[in-house]
Amino acid sequence: MRYAYGISAALLLAGGAATLSGAGSAGAQVAANDSEIMRAAAPRAGAPMSFADLTEQLQPAVVNISTTQRVRVRNNPFAGTPFDGLFGNRRGGGNGNQTRQAQSLGSGFIISADGYVVTNNHVVAPGNRNATIETITVIMPDRTEYEATLVGRDPASDIAVLKINADRDLPFVKFGDSESARVGDWVIAIGNPFGLGGTVTTGIVSAIHRNTGQGGAYDRFLQTDASINRGNSGGPMFDLNGNVIGINNAIISPTGGNVGIGFAIPAEVAVPIVNTLRKGEKVERGYLGVQISPLTEDLADSLGVQKNRGEFIQSVVPGEGASKAGIQAGDVIVKVNGRDVTPDQTLSFLVANLPVGTKVPIELLRDGKTVKVNATLGERPSEEELATNFDPDAEDPMGTDEDGASAEATAEALGLSVVDLTPAIARQIRVPAAQKGVVVSTVDPNSDAARKGIRRTTVIISVNRRPVNTSADLDKAISAAKRSNREAVLLQVKQGAREPRFIPVRLNDD
Repeated sequence: MRYAYGISAALLLAGGAATLSGAGSAGAQVAANDSEIMRAAAPRAGAPMSFADLTEQLQPAVVNISTTQRVRVRNNPFAGTPFDGLFGNRRGGGNGNQTRQAQSLGSGFIISADGYVVTNNHVVAPGNRNATIETITVIMPDRTEYEATLVGRDPASDIAVLKINADRDLPFVKFGDSESARVGDWVIAIGNPFGLGGTVTTGIVSAIHRNTGQGGAYDRFLQTDASINRGNSGGPMFDLNGNVIGINNAIISPTGGNVGIGFAIPAEVAVPIVNTLRKGEKVERGYLGVQISPLTEDLADSLGVQKNRGEFIQSVVPGEGASKAGIQAGDVIVKVNGRDVTPDQTLSFLVANLPVGTKVPIELLRDGKTVKVNATLGERPSEEELATNFDPDAEDPMGTDEDGASAEATAEALGLSVVDLTPAIARQIRVPAAQKGVVVSTVDPNSDAARKGIRRTTVIISVNRRPVNTSADLDKAISAAKRSNREAVLLQVKQGAREPRFIPVRLNDD
């Protein structure tokens, strides 16, 4: 089971139900829980009284999955060092790597009579880079065991397909329509929590299209309060018609145990990926070639745009579709292929689920104006290739702060001081000699700038997408923002050899 620790209860917002009452006039509103309405909306009598018949029908197709792994471990922690002959070890003798066995346990479900099985990729993936999978075993509810082969895996969506061979037709289940799922619908989760064997839990759909904030192209889940625990990963989530509408995948928990916030990969996402893997093909996804940030309140204020409408472009990858279409760093993409970009329908999700080579219309905001472009999508790289290194603790090569500070407006409004960027300073802070901008010399640790990661040696390139070459330019930009009643400004900054990025910084109150 995948876990997201320490996430606050803000994911579930509690609120009181508002009762609407009318004055008796024609068309007046009535209470949302009016008895007449409730009688029509309530489940039919006895529907949730027992899930026994449904469970009896479904459980034979739900399986346990276990793997054995061979993990390389260092026999001598001092091997390869001047100390590797200590403690009775001889150089060249017994100092190599050893291996040990490890096991993992999860759940899955059979989707065809000839033995295709769906589970989570992390259930059948090596535990770390020093491990290799030796065997995958599928265990039926009657404890019959089959050795499984891995047909295909897709780390980005965390889905894998296995194949087992039996001398009989196997019980199987079908995918249903997760798009028709509604908050409040009953669901049933069957799996193998804590290695106990087939276990059934029930609950309701708590949310649909839930974005957990973990990022990626598939951060879009069905949320449920049905108990999902370690070992439930890869198991099915059924609706009351017995159709698989989700693949149990992750939980949010401060303790590692179920607290009623579980997530399943929706069938609408899983089915095309499963079909592709089942055919032995690689899953290809559309790729625009941009680095993005959510449009937070601070970022929206700095741009003067509506919060939660669109996503902000931090940088553009040269040679990819976005660059060729004229999309620029600092743009806000608000619509892709006619669909709005929102926190529940992210840019990554919209683009990744379009075929490679698709030419899509894109609507964006630039300097307060709407711009429309057409971009041809490339192929999305692997998650490992997309990962970037960020070292917030890099050494400060600038030395002591000996001279110069920006004018009063900047110091008071942002809580920082800057000096003009000279070639000598550029060499010290490891940026190109031709780099334009001003370099931060001091930062108030209590300022929003400090909280956003701006520190000494950070180079400020632009403010609200206007170039800054001197401390006077910065001061003028800050003063202009204050005259426009902006509560935040958008700084484009660069740290060392890293690519420039945009950071919204709130202005201090006068």
